[in-house]
Amino acid sequence: MNEALNSDLKERLFALRDEQYKAFQEKLIPHIATQKIIGIRTPVLRRFALEFAKTPQAPLFMANLPHDYYEENNLHALLIEKIKNFDRAVEELNRFLPYVDNWATCDMISPKIFAANREKLLPVVEKWLSSAHPYTVRFGIVMLMKHALDGEFSPHHLKAVSDIVSDEYYIQMAQAWYFAEALVKQYDQALPYLQNGRLTPFVHNKTISKACDSFRIPDDTKRFLKTLRIKNPVTD
Repeated sequence: MNEALNSDLKERLFALRDEQYKAFQEKLIPHIATQKIIGIRTPVLRRFALEFAKTPQAPLFMANLPHDYYEENNLHALLIEKIKNFDRAVEELNRFLPYVDNWATCDMISPKIFAANREKLLPVVEKWLSSAHPYTVRFGIVMLMKHALDGEFSPHHLKAVSDIVSDEYYIQMAQAWYFAEALVKQYDQALPYLQNGRLTPFVHNKTISKACDSFRIPDDTKRFLKTLRIKNPVTD
């Protein structure tokens, strides 16, 4: 991507800036340097991505990694979301995921083509789960949660997520999110992971908290889940 095109894109993005929203975003992702956040509301960026995707500038932008700004990464995520070929979407993700440095960008990536290719997706997810990059792992967990807790579900998936050992907060939170959703959709399969202490204390208790926040879990089940909390968990 040449310098003129790069400068033009940045100028267009800064024209969408909302200072109040920038301050809000800085609190949500505090480890991202404030000068790296432009401050563009997500619906506004989505509309921009819809039009930008139709331009010859878009593939040049996607080829030009790393990006300078948080919103450029989010724009990249939204462009991947629109790719209609499964193999190309995976190829672009494998190029982009190592540059993802926050939970918000990670969770924004949701390629529509995956819903029609769940069987092909699962082996790819397994590779993401074994990555050394934390947000690639988180992305893999979220994709497994979104696409394999219904018809494509296998008990192996529960084990694959529980076997991930990491001190990374955003991986642990993704594990808890996954198991909370599993309690909604695959309760009988997921419950033993709590009853038998198969999750780390942090993930265990966060799973219960998230499940108890869900409107899809009956109150009597929530009362039971609360009895499974680990009290005063010992952490290293």
